Amino acid sequence: MSDPLVIGLDVGGTSSRVVVTDLNGVRFGTGRGGGGNPVAHGAAAAASAIGTAIDAALAGVDPGRILAAVIGLAGGTQMRKALDEVWPDHGITCPVRLVGDAVVAFAAGTADPDGTVLIAGTGAIAGQIVDRRLGLISDGHGWLLGDRGSGFWLGLHAVRAALADLEEGIGTSLTSLIRDKLIGQSVFGTRRELVSAMIAAAHAEPPVTLSRFAPLVLDAAAAGDPVAKNLITEAAGYLLRSTAAVRGPAETGPIALAGSLLTVATPLAQRVREELAARWPGAALVTATDGAAGAAWLAALSLDPSAPHPSTVRATGS
Repeated sequence: MSDPLVIGLDVGGTSSRVVVTDLNGVRFGTGRGGGGNPVAHGAAAAASAIGTAIDAALAGVDPGRILAAVIGLAGGTQMRKALDEVWPDHGITCPVRLVGDAVVAFAAGTADPDGTVLIAGTGAIAGQIVDRRLGLISDGHGWLLGDRGSGFWLGLHAVRAALADLEEGIGTSLTSLIRDKLIGQSVFGTRRELVSAMIAAAHAEPPVTLSRFAPLVLDAAAAGDPVAKNLITEAAGYLLRSTAAVRGPAETGPIALAGSLLTVATPLAQRVREELAARWPGAALVTATDGAAGAAWLAALSLDPSAPHPSTVRATGS
């Protein structure tokens, strides 16, 4: 009989990632699909994106070997019915554990069972992790109601800054950067016509896609643009406040940083790391770059409590 496999999924607003491993963490398949967050995309579209990622991960893999599955997903309760139809369609018949994306992000960053996770990608959330389960949370309210300091938040405020510059002359390089992304270098007779064209272009897209402007803010801040630098300072402040809402001042457990804004070297990541280190000097700051691997590890732990953490595994399977 073939050795058992597990499957882990990390589903976000921008992409859905899937990893299939054995109990030692050796990879047998990976897959990627579009955003699978039901708040941002709706349950049907989210389920379709997740299914695409699963298809890719299971290429050449017998789904009957999969004995445990964990999916990390924000807003997952809205997806239960849709997901119940996804698993059988792909031959997955084992129990599937649905957890928050914060749980798999923390598991990707550390083998410790307790600590704090801070995510800033398309959305933003801070969470207390207790025995690898989510305790207190702060933010994660979605693009309409929160996600302060996230990629969406930065993108939204970048567009606002560009419009304010055109109308009020606040002075920022973000204006030309946002204009080129939204409408190209088109020539307009008046500034009002340019503003109207940018507004129309921004409203023509789903709101969550404003997160694509976040890298422009990071680049402008790195180049010294004062408006962009102020946005970075404000975003970092929001993320620190969210962390403090779920973490006591004397806690020493690890803080896992996840999401595209915090896992690469950017002005925001640097500012957040500096402030976290100053507030909790005894805490290890770890980077969680592969939530799907964290989810697969949690699935493996349900079958073998000694399953190695992804950070210790380098080999791939066949």
